[in-house]
Order: sequence, then C-alpha cells, then structure tokens
Amino acid sequence: MKKALVVVATIIALCIALSGIACEAAGKHFEGIRIRYFVGGDPGCPFGSVVYKGALAAQEDLGCKVDFVFSGWNSDKMVAQFRDAIAARPDGIAMMGHPGYDALKDLVDEAYERGILVTFQNVDVAESREKYVYAGYVGQRLYESGYNLGKEAVKRFGLEKGDRAAIEGPWEQPYRTFREKGVAEALEEAGLIVDRISRVHEWTMNPTLMVPTFSGYILSHPDVKLIEAQALRGAKLVMEAVGKKPGEIKWIGFDIDPGIIDGFEEGYIQLTLDQQPFLQGYLPILNLCMAIKYGFSGLFIDTAGSYIDETNYKVVAELAAEGYR
Repeated sequence: MKKALVVVATIIALCIALSGIACEAAGKHFEGIRIRYFVGGDPGCPFGSVVYKGALAAQEDLGCKVDFVFSGWNSDKMVAQFRDAIAARPDGIAMMGHPGYDALKDLVDEAYERGILVTFQNVDVAESREKYVYAGYVGQRLYESGYNLGKEAVKRFGLEKGDRAAIEGPWEQPYRTFREKGVAEALEEAGLIVDRISRVHEWTMNPTLMVPTFSGYILSHPDVKLIEAQALRGAKLVMEAVGKKPGEIKWIGFDIDPGIIDGFEEGYIQLTLDQQPFLQGYLPILNLCMAIKYGFSGLFIDTAGSYIDETNYKVVAELAAEGYR
C-alpha cells in the first residue's frame, strides 16, 4: 500500500509539472487583452494602494496588459480620464463609480458602442450595470454596509435614545454618501441625535488636518458618544487634542490599514467594516478578461466581508502592513 501511494504521488507531481510546462509554453490565459483600470486615489493613498496591489496581482496572474489611472478621488477628474480612456480604445475599462450615473451614462454608452466593455468597482453605477450584461460591480453594497455598521454600533456600545453621534461624509455630493446615509439612518432609527460633518478630501492623506474641525465639534458637543469617520487614523490626534482618553468616545468606520491597526492597538478605534479593497482591484480585471474572451456576464460581488474590532484586529495586522488588507 505504501509503495502504491508513493507511485500515485509521483504521478500526480509529474502531471502538475507537465501542466506547468504546458501553461508556460502556451503563455498566460488572457494575454493580448488590454484594460484601463481606475485606481481611484493618488499613488500612496492608504486605500488606493491596496486596490492597486490587487490590480497588479491580477495583471501578473492573468497575463493581460493593464494601464492604471490615478484620480485623487476627484469625480470631475475621473470623468475627464474616462473620456481619455475611451479614446485610447482598450478592450475594457474598470471604472470607479464615484461621479455617478448622470455624469457617466453617456460615456458608458459611447464605450459600449465602440466595443469597449465597462465594469465598476468601489461605487456601484446600478443603472448602467443593469443596461449592459457585461458590466459588473465589485465592492460594498454601500447603503447596506453603512446601515449594518450603524446597527452593529448601537448593539455593541449600548447606545440609547437621546445619545449623540457624528457622521463625517461628503454630504454635498449625494451620490457619494450612500454609506454615510446608511450609518446615520440606522442610528436615527435607534433614537440617536445625529450630526453631520462635511468631509474634506485632504483629511484622508493627512489626518492632522481634521483635528481643528473635529476638536471644535467635540468641544461644542461634549455629550457626543460615537463618531464615524473615513480618516480613522486621525482618531488619536483628535482625542488627545481635546483631552479625551481612549474609548471615551467610540470611533467607527470602514477599512483597515496600518494606521487603523495602531488605533485598535492603542484603544482609540473600536469598530470598522473591512471592504477588502484588494478584491476590488483584482476581480474587476478578472471580470473583464472573462467577458472579453468568453462572453461571461458581469460579476456582482459584495466585498464588505467582516467587522474588525479589538478582539480580532491582530489576525489581519500583518496583512495590512504588507498592503493586502
């Protein structure tokens, strides 16, 4: 029996080796396909860097050629770059949906008229996705993710009717506030008083810039018990500025990066929902390759995978440091 198992194992190993040689000789599966991929942020952006890493991995694994576009999370810039992407005539475009349907619909139509497939990541453009069978979406269900985070915060922290919370968001851009709206409405359903703080884009890259706004808010609303913010890495800076100890105000939000991991370690951040941006880089490129080569319809994948808190952040800490989470 032992000798038979050795023979079987040897045959399997030989088959794997021969398969690898055949694949190498044939080239990678999606060679010759050219894709324009929108990363969203600037190079070095904490979230965008993970998205970029996922997209790079897809290019390496699949063999397609990917041209990367960085937009600084600026919707107007994305629209202009989308127009340039169409002019370059790639086989497919993986597009961030931040500008919204009204801004993108004509360009999406033009791309498909020219035979360029378009799919979406990070922010859904449901109207265009429903119109074109090859258009998918990889990212959070934005409103649902926010709503669920708000409900989870109420349950975990024992929040009650009359308690005060603050939600940071780009409130002047309704198409980009589905997630924040979900958090706010979940808290308001529980009877909380919810204040809305307008987001400044630069806070994401430089959290020190958020300190005056948030410090002023806390000092004028000393009863605040919960803050949801995108630039969670700034929680410690704000709390120290107003003389608050870790945990006196609960800070919640989305995503993880080394700065957020430090916030958990030091007790300044209590809860975040990981939307797994690596997948938002990798899977839209796979979506386009499969659609272009085989005609498969668009993938629709909710990447909002799990809650991260003080009990489990260490599980992903090393992966966050390496840029995968």
